[in-house]
Amino acid sequence: MSACVPTRATDPSDPNRTRRVHRPHSPPPTPPRRFRIAGADVSASIAVFLIALPLSLGIALATGAPLQAGLVAAAVGGIVAGRLGGSPLQVSGPAAGLTVVTADLIHRYGWRTTCAITVLAGVVQLGLGCLRVARTALAVSPAIVHGMLAGIGVTIAVAQLHIVLGGTPQSSVLANLRGLPAQLARLQPATVSVSVLTLALLFLWPRIPGRAGQLLRRIPAALVAVAGATAAASLAGLSLPKVDLPSWSSHALAGLPEGPLLGLAAAVLTTTLVCSVQSLLGAVAVDKLVAGRPDLISGAPGSGRSARVGRSDLNRELLGQGAANIVSGTLGGLPVAGVAVRSSANVQAGAVSRNSTVLHGVLVVIAALLMVPVLEFIPLASLAALVMAVGIQMVSLHHIRTVTRHREVPVYAVTTLGVVLFGVLEGVTLGVAVAVGVALHRLTRTRITHHEREGVHHVHVRGQLTFLAVPRLSRALHLIPHGADAVVELDGSFMDHAAYESLQDWQKTHTAQGGSVELTGRRPGTRIAEPSDSAHCRCRPWTPWRNHQCERPYTASAAGHLAASGEPGAAQGPSAGRESSGHELARGISAFQRNTAPIVRGELARLAREGQQPDQLFLTCADSRLVTSMITSSGPGDLFVVRNVGNLVPLPGEESGDDSVAAAIEYAVDVLKVRSITVCGHSGCGAMQALLNSEPGGARTPLQRWLRHGLPSLERMADDARPWARLAGRAPADAVEQLCLTNVVQQLEHLSTHESVARALREGELELHGMYFHVGEAQAYLLTRTDGDGLFDHVEAAADLPT
Repeated sequence: MSACVPTRATDPSDPNRTRRVHRPHSPPPTPPRRFRIAGADVSASIAVFLIALPLSLGIALATGAPLQAGLVAAAVGGIVAGRLGGSPLQVSGPAAGLTVVTADLIHRYGWRTTCAITVLAGVVQLGLGCLRVARTALAVSPAIVHGMLAGIGVTIAVAQLHIVLGGTPQSSVLANLRGLPAQLARLQPATVSVSVLTLALLFLWPRIPGRAGQLLRRIPAALVAVAGATAAASLAGLSLPKVDLPSWSSHALAGLPEGPLLGLAAAVLTTTLVCSVQSLLGAVAVDKLVAGRPDLISGAPGSGRSARVGRSDLNRELLGQGAANIVSGTLGGLPVAGVAVRSSANVQAGAVSRNSTVLHGVLVVIAALLMVPVLEFIPLASLAALVMAVGIQMVSLHHIRTVTRHREVPVYAVTTLGVVLFGVLEGVTLGVAVAVGVALHRLTRTRITHHEREGVHHVHVRGQLTFLAVPRLSRALHLIPHGADAVVELDGSFMDHAAYESLQDWQKTHTAQGGSVELTGRRPGTRIAEPSDSAHCRCRPWTPWRNHQCERPYTASAAGHLAASGEPGAAQGPSAGRESSGHELARGISAFQRNTAPIVRGELARLAREGQQPDQLFLTCADSRLVTSMITSSGPGDLFVVRNVGNLVPLPGEESGDDSVAAAIEYAVDVLKVRSITVCGHSGCGAMQALLNSEPGGARTPLQRWLRHGLPSLERMADDARPWARLAGRAPADAVEQLCLTNVVQQLEHLSTHESVARALREGELELHGMYFHVGEAQAYLLTRTDGDGLFDHVEAAADLPT
């Protein structure tokens, strides 16, 4: 029987005709899919287009390229990179980070050769994408990237300041700075007034208060600033230089590259580096923005649908950027890269697929063809002011605080100054050299001290113990006399082979000569195990938060030995355990003061000056196994934490004189202005177990009186009319886990009845989140549905977090 039958008309009465047989319960055949654009993508594309149009013209003006080149790059970046790239919601186009590079290329080689360099940089990007080395680019220190962007921002701002003041910028930052006094002496009042109006609208528009402000802020500030300045200049009849878009028939395309081979190779390398690093880092940033939108990171809960927007494919993104640069350069456009401002606007405007990016490029094409008479009303001073503001914003105070906290200010400063004084490639090279030097300095910065106390010689090694520190270690060890007692404390997380052998050889020799040697780890009194002790010692440098000790448990016999020996902390009777706990507490505090305090002192000093400004109220159980900072990767000042037995939120007015939880909620919402509240339950909760086992009547202990606030959770679980809260992928293990999940959902309902919370929810200033932490699995779940059918999903599956 033939598998393929030609289509022909058949007679219904023909007994030999073939009948199409369907299984009785099979679904109907799936109709062919039609190309559809979601309404959210259309609205997002319009928002991005309104931002891209003035910025593209402004960046082209700042580089000295033909103004059409900015529109070509914006259109190609949207259509080509948007369609082929690996980050669906990232918007590409002419980027401010490429302004300095492109301006220098135009000054040296001319426009047509610059277009050819853009094409060659795209070819190199295609090669790098085929070699799948995209993630290698992310190995560049963030301090170098931030320093590069800051240097470019300073260069842009200083150059555009001359246009804002009515003059013409010079070819270098130093020349522009030297020329500022003369430029200030010959101000152009009309130009300055238009520039000031642009900057005022740009910075004040996002700060319009009230509901009217919420509606008006939907219009991009960049568009409002340029349109407002253009309208004011036209109404006032000011005679100013304006946008001049020549006929497309005279638009210059790419030509054969002309110039020294080495210089052209360096230009291609610089363009490739800046375009690739900015695009890849932008794709990672977009992933983080997407992770904050539940409608993108997963389908409808329980539907079994996969994520609508997955994590960015960085190698494909590199291929898409390369293709876009080839097309843009060939058509006479600026170099193309991922743009953070447009990408964040795309995500925040509600885009759900790459169609929004492509459609924004189509809108740029339409504007370039049909809106030329309107665009030619825009004063160049307004565009210069807009680009100057972008340059200033590239010097981010947040980035400076981050590199300061990580002690990478030298890398940031050298990269910034190198870009400003010498150029992008030279500045990045200097930054890489300083970053390598800082890393080697930290690796080799080992402090070794020796002192004697009560006849015992102590050698303290602080830092990483490598072969470079072996000579100093040997000198310190040889200061210990033969036959003496010695303690060597290793306060570091790494020891290489050379240092290990040197230490072991000295230990064997010293022991053979009648001396004693004790090797201890980061915590005083924690002994480094010999191989024979490996079954009992489980110290690991990667678990500094564990309250472990490589010692035998404190027993009555040990207490008696301490008492007999006269050691500090010796005790008799039942108080011995308490004495040991106090000694352990003192050890922990001592370790903090010695190891952790020097690292966090600067950050805590800043928090002490500025006061606490947490973003989140985290309400969880008092269980000792729940370490909030560990499971949320948070630090000082990040969370305002309230802990109680059972993570309960009493209803307003039912705390019977103890308003501590309600007071904390009111303080967090009304005073600290937190933006979210999380109620976190956990597995094996003793409070939920006690609630299940509680009996009506009987003595009312303080614990029983407190647990009455959990009775609504018990009633909710027993109500057959309500669906149970559940975990994604499996059923609750037992009734206790079911109650733990139900309790989180119930306490969120209690939380929303508090006046301050209800008001903040109505005004859209607060979000509520439910969380469940399984202690044994070290797995966190987030509540993805709160409409009564509470589904707790894996955080990895829900957020698709980048590794």
